[in-house]
This record gives sequence, C-alpha cells and structure tokens, in this order.
Amino acid sequence: MIKFLDLQKINKRHEAEFTAAMHRVLDSGWYILGKEVEDFEKAYAAYCGSKYCLGVANGLDALILIFRAYIETGKLKKGDEVLVPANTYIASILALSANELVPVPVEPDMKTYNMTGANLKQAITEKTKAVLAVHLYGQCADMKSIQQVADAHNLLVVEDAAQAHGASHHAQRAGAIGHAAGHSFYPGKNLGALGDGGAITTNDEELYTTMKALRNYGSHIKYQNLYKGYNSRLDELQAAFLSAKLPMLDEDNNSRKRIATAYLQGIKNPLIQLPFVAVENEHVWHLFVVRTANRDVFQKYLTDNGVQTVIHYPIPPHHQKAYSEWSNRSYPLTEQLHNEVISLPISPVMPDDEVEQVIRCVNNWKGSV
Repeated sequence: MIKFLDLQKINKRHEAEFTAAMHRVLDSGWYILGKEVEDFEKAYAAYCGSKYCLGVANGLDALILIFRAYIETGKLKKGDEVLVPANTYIASILALSANELVPVPVEPDMKTYNMTGANLKQAITEKTKAVLAVHLYGQCADMKSIQQVADAHNLLVVEDAAQAHGASHHAQRAGAIGHAAGHSFYPGKNLGALGDGGAITTNDEELYTTMKALRNYGSHIKYQNLYKGYNSRLDELQAAFLSAKLPMLDEDNNSRKRIATAYLQGIKNPLIQLPFVAVENEHVWHLFVVRTANRDVFQKYLTDNGVQTVIHYPIPPHHQKAYSEWSNRSYPLTEQLHNEVISLPISPVMPDDEVEQVIRCVNNWKGSV
C-alpha cells in the first residue's frame, strides 16, 4: 500500500537532531517557555517575514488567541461578524465561536477553492469587522483582492496559515500578509511537530503583547493576571524539534512541488479535475486535491489498487451537528466540493516509483471499480 503520508519516514531523517534536542532540553532543566521556544519564535518569524512570533499549544488556539486579543484591545467586540470560507476545516469557524464572534461563511472560488475579494463583497454588512482568510491545501488565498476589499470597509484580515508553511502570494510569505496569522504544527503539516503545536505571527506589537499574556494565564508578570487567560504554550521539546526541522522546510516543499508537477503533467484522465495554481502564488502542496463526480467509487478503486487517500473534508461545517443552527442553509459550491474532493498521496519522502504508480492507477480508472 502506498501510504498517504509516511510520518515515520519523514521524521526518521531528523533522528540525530531530535536526539540532540531532547538531551538539550532535558539537561537544561527548563521545560516551559524557555530558550528553545524563544529561539524557534525568532527563527520562524524571520522565515515568514513577520516582526513577531508567538509559540502556542496548537493551531486552533492560535486563532482563538488572535481574535480574543482583538477583543481585549477593543478592535473587535462580541457579536461582530467575521467572514470565513464556507469550505474550510471547522477549526477556523470554532475559533470565532469560541470568542462569541459571528462566523459568516462565504462560498469559495471554484478554481483555487480559496476566498477572493469578489466572494467577500456580497457578504459584507454593517456588522462585518474582520476576514479570516484560509490558505487551503497549501495555496494562499487571493490576499491582494481580499486586502483591497478589507481596506475599503476597514476590516481586519487574519490568515489561517495552518496548511501553508512557506507558501507565498506576490512573493510575500503566508503569515506576514494579513494583520495576524495562525499556524499549526500538527504532525502531518509541512512543518510538523511530534505532537501538537502552533504559532501566531504578526507585525502588531500591541496584539503580540496582549497574546503573549493571554497564552500564559493572562499574565505578563508571574502571579499578576491582566486578563482571564489560557494555558496555551508551545513546549520546549516541541519547539526544539521544530527548530531541527525548519532548515529543511524549503527543501521539503520543493520535493512536494516536484511530485505535484509530476501529477499535473502525468494525470490525463478526463474524469479527474486537477488543482489550479494561481500565477501569483507559490503553492507548497500540503495536499494534492483532485475532484471527481464519483469520488467514493474512485477512492475504493484506489484503495483496492494499493493507493491510500484521504478526503479533506467529507462534511462541510454547515452540515455538522455542532452548527445545527445552519442546517437549513445552502452553500452549493461548498457542498459540491465536499462531495467531490479527494487527496492523493504526497510527501517529501515519497519515492518516484510510487508517484508513477499513483499516476498510472489514476489514469487507468474508467469510472467504476
């Protein structure tokens, strides 16, 4: 079976660095918010091109803390509307609900599956105060047009960059395009920890200072609490592991691009719709997502022929029980995508013969098992 993602093989390459990092942390005697986190924050901020980086417990917390900090600084208030892609992973929306903000789902562009400025205009009301732009599958949303619309309506722009480590839009890297950005280091991401982890990047000093307190019980100084905060801290060991992997991120992304190029050039099956890459974007191919009208049959065919796939995502947020109040809503483009998308194997350690096998298998599919 060709694995969808071989995490063991990906991380085995770093075994020596991980071992050294583990001993470094163990020997330091300091395991929370120490030098390893500080070093990684500096390195990742520099990588993204942002002024500040803040390590947090996971990608969802990163988004929650951004919006909570905007409320604490008076730039948002509970009940404000935030535009968010209707086809995103539910975490993007949960972050808004956690802050008692009102998520307003917006249909995606059907070429890139991402948000564009044109999508936003029809959803803006007098209550709209922010946009949460998700860089889905490793390709940046159309941030230039989004920012133009946001500027015209005085909206905050937050990036959900959980799937876009190293991606860029008009040569500007994800995480440094909007006012703030949330990042996830879930193990399967392009830059993945060996457990949960996340980060926030921003150029806004006030926001950064507020979030820095919020992640640590609302405290700037130990035992002095300015806010009703959280315990959401990237731990020293995961920060050390991420520091070991960060220098190889561009190389790994290039490997993903090589595989994606082979798929784009080699897959000729008219039943399969291949992904589209906007010319202004540098796609990092966190996922290689294709579409077909007979998706479930196609997935079974691939499984039967030794190719593991994943569906990102089978159920749109407005059909989830958690958002049952949206059950009578219709987002036809989103629903079509969720019924048709399927992700093919892609990773920086995937060998050429497996790539070729996937291409042959996809091309040989006739529309039935």
